[in-house]
Amino acid sequence: MKIKHQLAIFNAITRLLIILILWFSLPILIENIFFKFIDENLFEKKQKFLQHINKQEINDFIDRNDSNETYVSFSNLHNEFLQLYQSKLNNPKNLFYYKSELRTIEEEENEYRVLYNQFSYEGKNYILEIGNSLSDIKQLITVIQYFILILLIIIIVFSFIVDTFFIEFLLKPFYKIINKKIRFANEPEFFDSSPIPSYSKDFKELDEALNQMMIRIQALFKNEKQFIANVSHELLSPIALLKNRFENLIQNETLNEDAVDKIVGSLKTLDLLKKIINNLLLITRVENNQYHANETIEFSNLISEILLEIEYRLEQKNIVVKKNIMQTFAFKGNKTLLHILFFNILVNAIKFNPDNGSLKIEDGFEKNDYFISITDTGCGMTNEQLEFIFNRFTKLNANQEGQ
Repeated sequence: MKIKHQLAIFNAITRLLIILILWFSLPILIENIFFKFIDENLFEKKQKFLQHINKQEINDFIDRNDSNETYVSFSNLHNEFLQLYQSKLNNPKNLFYYKSELRTIEEEENEYRVLYNQFSYEGKNYILEIGNSLSDIKQLITVIQYFILILLIIIIVFSFIVDTFFIEFLLKPFYKIINKKIRFANEPEFFDSSPIPSYSKDFKELDEALNQMMIRIQALFKNEKQFIANVSHELLSPIALLKNRFENLIQNETLNEDAVDKIVGSLKTLDLLKKIINNLLLITRVENNQYHANETIEFSNLISEILLEIEYRLEQKNIVVKKNIMQTFAFKGNKTLLHILFFNILVNAIKFNPDNGSLKIEDGFEKNDYFISITDTGCGMTNEQLEFIFNRFTKLNANQEGQ
């Protein structure tokens, strides 16, 4: 997963957590605010009631001796009520408290915030209850809660989109560094050291560090390739000289058979050494792009030419070749390198094929990609050996030369 996606997901998760926290905490906070407001309002009404307790209607109630009688007053919409009755306690404390509870008024049940106040007046004990309905408050809290939720979701979606584009903008130099530089780390000769513009100091430092590193690697690669080329050229001359001397020496009739065998062995060693040096030169030229891939190549003609070259090898082991190239496929490339490639493949197919074996060459298209298949009746390779087939100068079987 790319870093921009990880950052976007992290931002989305944090915002979701904020929504969840606010969703559960907002009702409590809003409810506490409203309760505080209602409690203050109830307290003011209680103070006014006690200040005007000598009104005639209250005095009429107070003059009664029936302690079970209650004075009640409520609004038309039952949003508020006031209730006064005598206390059954002989010595009530002058205190008050708030409580939320359900009350039924004229067969209508609602939740109220109630102030309870115990007091004494003219030698008698009373309890005053002043209530305010919470039904409208609850509805208002729900409306506010959903409004804030919708608002938060809009803000989060908007900020998520903005963050995504902003992260994309910030990381754009990073992806340019990956595409233009890090991907070519294995091909130093194609490395582009031009600076990539960035608004971030970190990416600028990364770009500069990569440029410095690749410049050093380019110099090392160039020196290594030049060294291999120089050594290979220098070794070919003494090898040719030694081979010439051995060939002249072997013509001496005074040598015994044992000496001749040793000279022949030395010539074979020189031929092998020359072959290795030529391979090193070939690799150096390929890595230095000294071969141009601008020739038109047809595989059918290329395979036919190679089969003519190795015809004597096929006859020696009586191997039957089944060439079944049906497609006419041409492309631009380097004919010399492809000739070497298929020549080595076919020679190895002959070398490790039993006598009277067969060799099958066919082509075709698979998922719009052209392929050539070369199959022999030899021993083949194990899965472990297949992992090393592209490693240079690797012998998969020490007992068989060239495998």
